[in-house]
Amino acid sequence: AEQAKILFAEAEENNLGDNAFDERWDRWFSCSLCEQEYHGVTRCALGWACWKTYVGRPEGDWARGAAMMALGNGLYNAKHYEDAFAVKEAELAMLRRLGDSEENILIVQGNLACTYGELKRLDEALSLRRDVYSRRLKLNGEEHSSTIRAANNYASSLLGQKRFEEAKALLRKSMPVARRVLGQDDHLTLRMRWTYAMALFFEDSTATLDDLSEAVTTLEDIEQIA
Repeated sequence: AEQAKILFAEAEENNLGDNAFDERWDRWFSCSLCEQEYHGVTRCALGWACWKTYVGRPEGDWARGAAMMALGNGLYNAKHYEDAFAVKEAELAMLRRLGDSEENILIVQGNLACTYGELKRLDEALSLRRDVYSRRLKLNGEEHSSTIRAANNYASSLLGQKRFEEAKALLRKSMPVARRVLGQDDHLTLRMRWTYAMALFFEDSTATLDDLSEAVTTLEDIEQIA
């Protein structure tokens, strides 16, 4: 934590530019040696340390806002979902007060939807993911990676609520876009295809033999690619 604090302070003092800012800020949640993100209680502890370092700054200060996100993500990573939810709600309210960009608001709302899911507030998670997907389409277009990810998140929530037909319809529209933009070997493309196969499998009594055959073929194809 102290190293991250010093490195970021140097970037600010010397006005090193956006790339240096980002690289040094990353030290709050990733290892400088292996470049892997910290997890669990370590991530949570660093989130708290980050927040305590910058909480005294003005509300509109970039580092303060980023520290709030680091705290919320750290709490979520350590499975303190109720606390993470409180922080993420406060973060969203702050962004709206400051008139922040639609992009940043959508990022926080996506994180909040994940927290809803972990708290088993599935209707709220579904509603928020539907909203995020719709606004991503307007802001970024269907071929942007953030829109594709939002489509998969929305489809996953539909699957969790047993709304299989809606999930399949959404994925049939989104999977070709993912293949074209990201490639068939991309993790997100494979994840979308897995979600689609699950929607086919778990469609209760309405699943046909063709549905089940397609699901099996899809899963076999995913296994070969992965």
